[in-house]
Amino acid sequence: MGGVSAGGRDPGLQPERTRLAWRRTTLSAAVTAVLAVKTALHGGASATGLTVCALCCLLFLGFLRVAHHRIRALATGTRPPVLAPRHATAAVLYAVGLVVCAVLLVV
Repeated sequence: MGGVSAGGRDPGLQPERTRLAWRRTTLSAAVTAVLAVKTALHGGASATGLTVCALCCLLFLGFLRVAHHRIRALATGTRPPVLAPRHATAAVLYAVGLVVCAVLLVV
């Protein structure tokens, strides 16, 4: 059955789907950061807008770091390790931070 485990499942599909999900989420975070920059600079730059924009960009870079770490772990040919709780917590905090910054820029 070349490549299919005893349970009838291809062990390579789940890590591939997870890796692609991390890439899509990273792309969404990048779009959020770019829109934050655009919103902050639209109609003149204010100190508050630039501060929130800079925070949004820093949060994106933090999320990118966590996502890159996970994508690299999933790209190995072996069974990927479980996502560490500190990495999962960091990813959630970065994502929530991006949402808060986006709301602050829109409102």
